[in-house]
Amino acid sequence: MKKNAIIKQLTVSALVMTIWLIPIAILGQTRVTQPKNKYKVQDDVKLGAQASTEVEKQFPILNDADATRYVERVGARLVNAIPTQFRQTAFVYRFKLVNASDINAFALPGGPMYVNRGMIEAAKNEGEMAGVMAHEISHVALRHATAQQTKQGSFGNQLGMIGMILGGAILAGEAGAQLGAMGAAAWMTKYSREYETQADVLGAQILADAGYDPRDLANMFHTIAQQGGGGGPEWLSSHPDPGNRFEKINKESTFLRVSDNPIKITRDFERVKARLRGMPRARTMAEIQQDAKSGGTTSQTANGRYTGNVQYPSARVRTYTSGNWIQMSVPQNWREFATESDVQFAPEGAYGPEGITHGVMVGIYRGRSSNINSNSQEYVQSLLQGNDYLQQRGGFTRSNVAGRQGYSTVLSGRSPVTNRNETVTIYTAQLNSGGMLYVVTVVPESEAANYSNAFRNMIYSIRLSE
Repeated sequence: MKKNAIIKQLTVSALVMTIWLIPIAILGQTRVTQPKNKYKVQDDVKLGAQASTEVEKQFPILNDADATRYVERVGARLVNAIPTQFRQTAFVYRFKLVNASDINAFALPGGPMYVNRGMIEAAKNEGEMAGVMAHEISHVALRHATAQQTKQGSFGNQLGMIGMILGGAILAGEAGAQLGAMGAAAWMTKYSREYETQADVLGAQILADAGYDPRDLANMFHTIAQQGGGGGPEWLSSHPDPGNRFEKINKESTFLRVSDNPIKITRDFERVKARLRGMPRARTMAEIQQDAKSGGTTSQTANGRYTGNVQYPSARVRTYTSGNWIQMSVPQNWREFATESDVQFAPEGAYGPEGITHGVMVGIYRGRSSNINSNSQEYVQSLLQGNDYLQQRGGFTRSNVAGRQGYSTVLSGRSPVTNRNETVTIYTAQLNSGGMLYVVTVVPESEAANYSNAFRNMIYSIRLSE
């Protein structure tokens, strides 16, 4: 036998052996093809940047460094698992949290991605959270937004296009409705079932390559369907089930090389989930939408009516608890008004559209640094800007809040609501998370003596869990 023939035979044998060594599962995975797209990659980047600007104007971004870093780490792991043929060097994948309770996540062309706090709280493990993120990353990697516009016609109204993208969010019934505030009439447009199938399949493949169990994506869709309640039909209209979604993802999983020990419940996941659940209640997308329609001026106290006869604080108190982050004693005759970032307490006749005239505000402030001095000054400046009748009387003095060393300062001015001189005292304290606890007491100067004991007792009673 000639030498060349021997080499040829050995080469064929080696090829057969190589194919034999490739797991059968890998050979059977579904092939995903990039859809036809007449737009440039830079068009995706430009559109995503514009959409991102609109999103961050309208949606409450959760500025929690620890939780954001965690989601960024999971996101980076998934992005690194995107198949080479679907990677775009111009795309910059970045991840932010939205302080909303709905189970929701959406990604914009070019890479910006937004994950609702409610989605993390609903996930049973990191794999389920990562599954939703992988699905959304797949829409971006496959350039589905501009590909769908290629099928439908011209680029058209940019805001309408943004509406289409957000209409493709994981659970975007309310998120889509929110776009009415942006002037995006086309928000009901949705990704086709073909693109949903592609995102499911590629998402499962990315999950497996990143070390997760793709079946967690199917499990999360099941969770969404269960917890959607009345929102189920909205979810289906904005993110249509391509048919037997749960079964198809599970079947695809059998064709993939899944780790024997996939990433499930991690310490970081448990810590961040507990951290989010311990924060003040997040608003729903419906509440955020309503606030946007009113120009962002609606406050929790807006339905109140100011009167000239405000009762003094009751000597009897009740215990107020918010999640597992704070507990404190409050006068029994005071009402509470909670948002996702703070809680206000005030008696009848002391609250209305302009806020409170007598009472206390408690919340967490997350400034640009983790320095208590900088954050205290930054927070006071924000109050002064929003209440231009007030002036700071002096500097900061050291004080004790919730058993922690902090600062206090006093503001004063003539209230446009009561037409009386008002005293506002601000107390701040550092949190272990890097955020800052603030307590603000508000009272007309002439009544300060009647409120001092109530204010003091409330501040001393604060107990934090972190």
